[in-house]
Amino acid sequence: MNLAKIHNISDFRKAAKKRLPRAIFDYMDGGADDEYTLRSNTDSFNNYHLVPEVLVDVSKIDTSCRVLGVDMKLPFYLSPSGGSGLFHKDKDIGIARAAEKAGILYGLSTFSTTSIEEIGELSSGPKMFQIYIVKDRELTKEFVARAKAANYDAISLTVDSSISGNRERDLRSGLNFPPKLKPSTLLDFAFHPSWALGFLGGGKFEMSNISHKIDAFGSGMNTFELAHHLMDVSVTWKDAEWLRKEWGGPFAIKGIQSVEDAKRAVKIGASAIIVSSHGGRQLDGAMAPIDHIRPIRQAVGDKIEIIMDSGVRRGTHILKALALGADAVSFARPYIYGLAVGGEAGVTKVIDMFSSEVERGMGLLGVTEISQISEKHIMRVPT
Repeated sequence: MNLAKIHNISDFRKAAKKRLPRAIFDYMDGGADDEYTLRSNTDSFNNYHLVPEVLVDVSKIDTSCRVLGVDMKLPFYLSPSGGSGLFHKDKDIGIARAAEKAGILYGLSTFSTTSIEEIGELSSGPKMFQIYIVKDRELTKEFVARAKAANYDAISLTVDSSISGNRERDLRSGLNFPPKLKPSTLLDFAFHPSWALGFLGGGKFEMSNISHKIDAFGSGMNTFELAHHLMDVSVTWKDAEWLRKEWGGPFAIKGIQSVEDAKRAVKIGASAIIVSSHGGRQLDGAMAPIDHIRPIRQAVGDKIEIIMDSGVRRGTHILKALALGADAVSFARPYIYGLAVGGEAGVTKVIDMFSSEVERGMGLLGVTEISQISEKHIMRVPT
């Protein structure tokens, strides 16, 4: 694929859809139930207008920010996404390298296809490990110990996924992990030879951080079965506080969608909250994260960092989130589209596009530093 012909995330999505078998693309692209929240996550950015100021010297623009104890060159980072080896042979390694080159945080998923240790060894850039409190508390402790030993800068506890969302695209495709050749997929795989050759030549597919546990109860599961075997539906705020203390470093809680939960995160001593709807893959009908930022910021003040996640497709979306009170933004689908199309180079292209859009947007907005972006630069569209 000629990356020079791709100019935005929509172009990347179209190219990924063309390159991947349908089951693999739907796993990447799909949401829960009717996918209302999936669409709303992005559409709701249109509920806000940016308000520029003019006649400002914008000859020097600084896009850097600090979040979770990490200095980043850009006000966004790459959110965790599992199963990256499904999309391209570069998998998590390519993503981590692209993030390191850009000087931004990379979040490695519990369900990554590259291990905590391998990413820690190959990347000297800032890293965060995304963690769950699972039924087997010793496994959760193991994750913490491994992330510490591999010098990760932060961990992020995902709290909205103890029950798997109803992802009907995956049910229809029958996608299992690892993907298996069967009559329903064989023809589709055959019609996507560039993907098939890369996948088959990329070595054994496994979720590296939990492969020793998957083997204990069998492979070939779908996402619902994985959640049932691993996730603990009894997890509470006490468990989250326990994990924060167990880790002892910068600690984020991902999946916050209410003012009251944001306050609870402050109370247990979290460093940051990640306001997220899990990309529309969990509770369909949930409000778009961008609409939560202002009321949460008003409720918690500067007691905790706020990161907005889900639905981001443009640099102006990032600017809107910052203007409403977010400290930074994270995303996964855009760079996963990039990975599917061009491997590490595709991820780099996605980061570069967002970087250019943010810098250009800051200039047009009349600001030269991230800290200057404020509520005066945004207005809700009148109803």
